[in-house]
Amino acid sequence: MKLAKKYFLYLVRWQLSTPILAIVLKLLSNMSTLWATIIANLIGGLIFFWIDKIIFKKKSDVPLWEIEDEVECHDCHKKTKGYRIVSWGNYDRTEDKHPQFRCKECSIKKMNTISK
Repeated sequence: MKLAKKYFLYLVRWQLSTPILAIVLKLLSNMSTLWATIIANLIGGLIFFWIDKIIFKKKSDVPLWEIEDEVECHDCHKKTKGYRIVSWGNYDRTEDKHPQFRCKECSIKKMNTISK
């Protein structure tokens, strides 16, 4: 997502927090202003953390690689240094329980497959 689009979404999100904070402050009007503001901001943080996480999720333009010595290539079964793409754009294998390492040649083929 382009920075300008993220910034616009962030500004919209920021404006959406105003009515929520106003409602909480109104409900807590019998408290001191300081404590009511602290509680309202905590509630806003609990809600909008998840929205901000979505807005600012980073998708890399370059692949994140993991490299291991002496593995068996998943494709050609050659024993060699192994490579695997962990994440790249919409491709994400960060939580993969059984990662598939490939030799240099097969990893390039896999990279070309992922990039399409």
